[in-house]
Amino acid sequence: MDQSRASQAEMKVVAAYLLAVLGGNTTPSAEDLKDILGSVGAETDDDRIQLLLSEVKGKDITELIASGREKLASVPSGGGAVAVAAPGAGAGAAAPAAAEPKKEEKVEEKEDTDDDMGFSLFD
Repeated sequence: MDQSRASQAEMKVVAAYLLAVLGGNTTPSAEDLKDILGSVGAETDDDRIQLLLSEVKGKDITELIASGREKLASVPSGGGAVAVAAPGAGAGAAAPAAAEPKKEEKVEEKEDTDDDMGFSLFD
């Protein structure tokens, strides 16, 4: 099984567990998870189910979710990083000019009356 399929299978088991807990079953069994997965036609993997159940045994779901959120907060999510070059000896004069804000061009959106092709919810 390749990595993405393994991850999908793991997430299905976790989702089934969470659905069982949300449904009021605070300690779902392997059979409960198999029933949930089977109801949507998903394959069941006994090893993954047993692993999950052993990992969450005796733990409160709200505490597990809270600790998971803390872990996710420390994961870099990419984007937003800007590479800034250090100015050289001759670049000092160019820095203030680059700091001036550029004027944004206003682009007016024209309204197309044909977008709804003659069908409107409010006519």
